Amino acid sequence: MRPRLGLAILAGIALGLAFPPYDLWPLAFPAVAALSLLVRDLTPKRSAGVGFVYALAFFGTSIHWLHVIGWDAMSILSVVEAAFYAPMAILLAWLFRYRAWPVLHALTWVLVEAVRSRVPLGGFPWGRLAFGVVDSPLAALASVGGAPLVSAAVALIGAGLAAAVLAVRDGRLRPAGIIAGAALVGLFTCLAIPLPTGGNSTVTVALIQGNVPREGLTTIKQRAVVFANHVNATHQLAAEIRSGAVPTPQMVIWPENAADQDPFLLPPIYTAMDGAVRDVGVDTLIGTVLNADATHLTNTAIVWSPTDGPGERYTKRKLVPFGEYIPFRGLMTKFIKRLALIPLDFVPGHTSGALDIGGTRIGDVICFEVAFDSLVRESVNDGGQLLVVQTNNATYGHTGQPEQQLAISRLRAIEHGRAMVIAATSGISGVIRADGSVEQRTKEFTPATLVTQVPLRGAKTLATRFEAWVELALCAPVVVLIATACLRRFRARRSGTPVTVASP
Repeated sequence: MRPRLGLAILAGIALGLAFPPYDLWPLAFPAVAALSLLVRDLTPKRSAGVGFVYALAFFGTSIHWLHVIGWDAMSILSVVEAAFYAPMAILLAWLFRYRAWPVLHALTWVLVEAVRSRVPLGGFPWGRLAFGVVDSPLAALASVGGAPLVSAAVALIGAGLAAAVLAVRDGRLRPAGIIAGAALVGLFTCLAIPLPTGGNSTVTVALIQGNVPREGLTTIKQRAVVFANHVNATHQLAAEIRSGAVPTPQMVIWPENAADQDPFLLPPIYTAMDGAVRDVGVDTLIGTVLNADATHLTNTAIVWSPTDGPGERYTKRKLVPFGEYIPFRGLMTKFIKRLALIPLDFVPGHTSGALDIGGTRIGDVICFEVAFDSLVRESVNDGGQLLVVQTNNATYGHTGQPEQQLAISRLRAIEHGRAMVIAATSGISGVIRADGSVEQRTKEFTPATLVTQVPLRGAKTLATRFEAWVELALCAPVVVLIATACLRRFRARRSGTPVTVASP
């Protein structure tokens, strides 16, 4: 058993290395294959142990960036997420009884990712297989079935590789060759999937990355500097527009938390914000924090007009547990004292991020939200022709987390056939084409302003049209098998007869 646990750790690390910032995406296939092979012929208890250790190594590698909050936070989240893979491993071992086990193994990966993307506390979609292979041909499948279909394809190739290994072990070289050949053909066939690059019209967008100071400032001083950086960068952009150095944009995008204080309660903030927008002369999407009431805040984007002032708003719906709110606050703050540094909880919004700005309908999501299928899809279905991500990753600078978020954003662009622009306080800001390629990106902790022309698209991809039905269809066969097995066991116990499973 110990050798299997050791191999499980190595395989989990290999899967983590498939993700940014390492970008060794081919490792995803043998890493997935390894889990199938390691749990074969194991008892449920031992399968669970292998699956848990495998996932713990994976999350420890892929979300190590969370250590900047605290090693305890990273460890707790890794353990919680790894817990999903213990029953998954039991299921993988059980599914070997079916001839179609490679397909069922692939669908099981999708099922587990679907569950952990929703629970607990709203879910944590980070680490889905799809997000680690954005540079592979398989990413094109996102335009057909979204992230679930891409994850299924990665897992299917991995399970197929496991089947090929078993065939070679048994001396069945021809089946092994057929399986390997089919995997390669499937992989490169994805290159034939057409991905859009143009659009029906274009819009010129300016992205402001004002930057965040890294020296140790108090919270109040940090807020003031970050806000001043974005105000000054906007005035500088206005001067460059007047001089003809850059074209006049139709909209300007500020990142999440560019203004970390409520402008409607603090007149100097309001005046500076309004002055910057009036100077640049075009609608500006401003990321700010508003007071919802005396004890709650909202993370909100406001469309600010140079003539009419503040207008439409989008309030972040998926909040970060222990970052933007403290679950079980009274209990948790007793055990983790530093949680008291977050005195007020944010409350979520309830409407999609479809906003009208500068004559264009955009689909806005804020930071963490880009990892959630439904939030991006809703903004497109509500008319968004350009995807926008406002983010503040300053806490995770140079840890790999911004690169992971960029990869997720690239997959979203492919999924919905939309260009995407990212405005980050400290980077990575960027421009992504509808085919997922990166047109421009900034360096971290470097002030920058990007002015670019991007295409607008109204047509919907198959993935957008199918909505969550692809994920449901991929999960259903495994759910049916589990339900059928449980029903048989229940009936057998009631009748007092032994449970037997016929060979399929």
